[in-house]
Amino acid sequence: MNRQAQAAVMFLLGGALLHAGTTDLYLRYVKSGLRPLVLAAGVVLVVAALATVWYERKRAVAHGGHPEPRVAWLLVLPVLALILIAPPALGSYSAVRTGTALQPPYGLDPLPSSDPVRLSVVDYASRAAYTHSLRGRTVRVTGFLALDAHGTPYLVRMALNCCAADAQPVKIGLTGQLPPVLRPDAWLEVTGVYAPRVTRDPVNNGVIPYLRVTSARPVATPADPYDETWNK
Repeated sequence: MNRQAQAAVMFLLGGALLHAGTTDLYLRYVKSGLRPLVLAAGVVLVVAALATVWYERKRAVAHGGHPEPRVAWLLVLPVLALILIAPPALGSYSAVRTGTALQPPYGLDPLPSSDPVRLSVVDYASRAAYTHSLRGRTVRVTGFLALDAHGTPYLVRMALNCCAADAQPVKIGLTGQLPPVLRPDAWLEVTGVYAPRVTRDPVNNGVIPYLRVTSARPVATPADPYDETWNK
């Protein structure tokens, strides 16, 4: 692969990172706090690509260039795919095949006095599984729907420490007034009350608390589909 092709790949990859970092696309890959690093990496690649082009043209004028196989330019295609095709966030397929990542919380913030209390999936699951702070409270939680092999419905959010590669599901079992049609990967805003039931995840024997649903409505996929609660 000649230097001009290398520069083109670097430029396109840098442009892809800048495009992702200036939109919400980067949230499909890494947590929100890494946006500055994504943008910085994009700038470095673009500058390096432009410097390579300048150096190669200067060298070609001085010494003359040699043609390289054009097949090397095919390496540009994966980068173009990265720019043009946004990958979906991890969903129900990964959730039902991976054990819940729920762990005992180190500490929890006080709940507001008014209901319904809006909680993340991780926050609700932590409180429901390890404390009694939700007794008598109405909560509102948003996540995507997953169904296990037996048809048991879960409200799920993929939690991550750094990037999508380390994302793991946190699951809430659902009972009560569920929608008549349960479609995996559909995003729902669920309102309900604490349910004392707790089961074990068949994948890793982790704790899965339950929520008794009083109402549920479909919602659009959020800009940031992952849950970073335990990183805050």
